[in-house]
Amino acid sequence: MSPHFNHQFDEQDEQLVLEETTEGTIAYLIIYNDDHNTFDWVIQCLMDVCNHTQEQSEQLSLFIHFKGKATVKTGPFDLLKPMKDALIERGLSAVIETEVESR
Repeated sequence: MSPHFNHQFDEQDEQLVLEETTEGTIAYLIIYNDDHNTFDWVIQCLMDVCNHTQEQSEQLSLFIHFKGKATVKTGPFDLLKPMKDALIERGLSAVIETEVESR
């Protein structure tokens, strides 16, 4: 005997729709150290792409070199994505990491 389901769907039935959201998350633009790019090039890229000052860019390039990576910008994913793409186009190793903000 097979079960018989008798359910009529109409316009009043509710549907669950999942929407992708970045609300409540924070994104980090991270650059990794490599053996190809010079300090001067990394500094120039940080000034051009991330709008950092010369001093900020110099400090970040030292962090990247000695620590292996550095977070160079935080903000909404949509803001950081074009920056990451531009850094990659310039030959840098860049990624975006996200995490849920604790409240």
